[in-house]
Amino acid sequence: MTDQIYLKRCLELANKALGKTYPNPLVGSVIVHEGKIIGEGYHQKAGEPHAEVNAVRSVKNKVLLKESTIYVSLEPCSHFGKTPPCANMIVEQGFEKVVIGTVDLHEKVNGKGIEILENAGIEVASGKLDQESRELNKRFFTFHEKKRPYIILKWAQSGDGFLDQNFKPTQIGNPLTKQFVHQLRSEEHAILVGTNTAINDNPSLTVRKVEGRNPIRILIDFDLKASPNSKIYNEDASTLVFNAEKSSEENHLKFIKIEKENFLENLMKELFEENIQSVVVEGGSYTLQQFIDANLWDEALIIKNDNLLFEKGTKAPHFNYEEDRIENFGDNTIAFYKNQDSLSY
Repeated sequence: MTDQIYLKRCLELANKALGKTYPNPLVGSVIVHEGKIIGEGYHQKAGEPHAEVNAVRSVKNKVLLKESTIYVSLEPCSHFGKTPPCANMIVEQGFEKVVIGTVDLHEKVNGKGIEILENAGIEVASGKLDQESRELNKRFFTFHEKKRPYIILKWAQSGDGFLDQNFKPTQIGNPLTKQFVHQLRSEEHAILVGTNTAINDNPSLTVRKVEGRNPIRILIDFDLKASPNSKIYNEDASTLVFNAEKSSEENHLKFIKIEKENFLENLMKELFEENIQSVVVEGGSYTLQQFIDANLWDEALIIKNDNLLFEKGTKAPHFNYEEDRIENFGDNTIAFYKNQDSLSY
């Protein structure tokens, strides 16, 4: 039970960097000597030191490391990337034991880190908090196991099931749900809309109500109908434009030519190639319904204001699933859904 306590602390630390480590996973690490935590660390940003390195650096008396156990939420890496392998570093420091939350199924790791540790005579215990550790890195695992991003559907609807009133953009959310949405944007890798949303709503798809990074913007615009002066084309964030006309790169813009036939399958392949680990689909009813009909989603969030009755407008997507939970945000509610068919973590 003690191992689980320390690993849960690893998860708490790792979660501090949510949205900042793409394409790397979230990882936390704790160093324990004679029942006392003497060091902590987490991977804060891609390209920067990993969790285990930061935990070791935080220990004041390095002599104690040879008598300590290092806990890490994900199997230590075994390959050279932007930083050296953490498994080798752990061996060099002479730890007695390593306790791992879950194995890293990335093809470059997947047991190789554990093998390095065991070959060096270090005691290794793995899978000690498997489900929770995989949940933390659901984006990372979905990306590497399914070769596609983790897909989150999101929309707001009136009490009578419309996305707008009289087919004109209409405010449904309140300040609390707006802040929630911007927090979501800051945590996910990318955000996607279709042509109609880009033209009718002219969204910037950036983070403004909270502090955080802007997601990569994805526009599906086969005939390039959206104006180059649209907010989605501004320099506030990198933007991928999937279309049937051209492939080119222009500063922060990347145009990717894609076939309309088997579009979603092709899109997932392209996003995998672009190393996009998660996508919030904020498109209109048509775009959302395509993902729903293909059962291509992992989570869904529906913001609802029961006090608003529009009577006429764009109907919300047809979505017949049972919510996982509902949370109140003033006069709004958010229903949260998980696609049981797609769970792999």
